[in-house]
Amino acid sequence: MAKANQVEKRVLMPHRDIIKYQLMTLCFINKIKVSESELNCLTLLGAYGEYELADFCNSAVDEEIFKTPQTVRNFLTRAEKAKLILKNGSSRKKILLNPELKVVTDGTIVLDYKIYYVATQEQ
Repeated sequence: MAKANQVEKRVLMPHRDIIKYQLMTLCFINKIKVSESELNCLTLLGAYGEYELADFCNSAVDEEIFKTPQTVRNFLTRAEKAKLILKNGSSRKKILLNPELKVVTDGTIVLDYKIYYVATQEQ
């Protein structure tokens, strides 16, 4: 029987931090490269929920995540291609985190990840 070293930690996190942690873990596991600013932008969208595109771009600039609304739009286009976000509508587009990512953003959130590595046994 293989022995396993198990690590258990309990940490109370602010709302945006627990959203950011989920996104960071998801991007790491799926090998999606995102910068700190891009991660913060996705976190903001997760905290806001579905939001009007132009208003969100302005909010991301107000929060000093990016310097211009166009930079936010450029990132959101890349994020849509990577299936991290969805855009709905035609004239006043709404954006949201892709529900298929299963990032929990509402209510009390408890994360229970089971991440493991199995060492091979030499015979």
